[in-house]
Amino acid sequence: MDVTEILEYCQMKKGVEETFPFNPETLVLKVGEKMFALIPLEKQPLTISLKADPEWSAALREQYSQITGAYHMNKTHWNSVVCEGLKMELIFEMIDHSYDLIVNSLTKKKRELLENLKN
Repeated sequence: MDVTEILEYCQMKKGVEETFPFNPETLVLKVGEKMFALIPLEKQPLTISLKADPEWSAALREQYSQITGAYHMNKTHWNSVVCEGLKMELIFEMIDHSYDLIVNSLTKKKRELLENLKN
């Protein structure tokens, strides 16, 4: 899996915006002006930080050594995922989960605007 596959998958979701608010090496993916994924583009192996439900985070961290608390983020709600050695389906499931958590946290007005977007 490479960063292109992750970006293509994320870009298929409604309202995804790519930004570089922290530095030119860290791509931040947002929906409704809120972050759902961070990708340090220069880091090897490929790593992505994703938001997750705390209970699922704990289970994932116990099961996979590649998943830990995200650096510089609230480690209860954010995971750092080293993609190497993980199934693509699991990575996509974690991306979906992160995106959905953010969408569900948006105001009703922002969710309605998002629903009306054509992708």
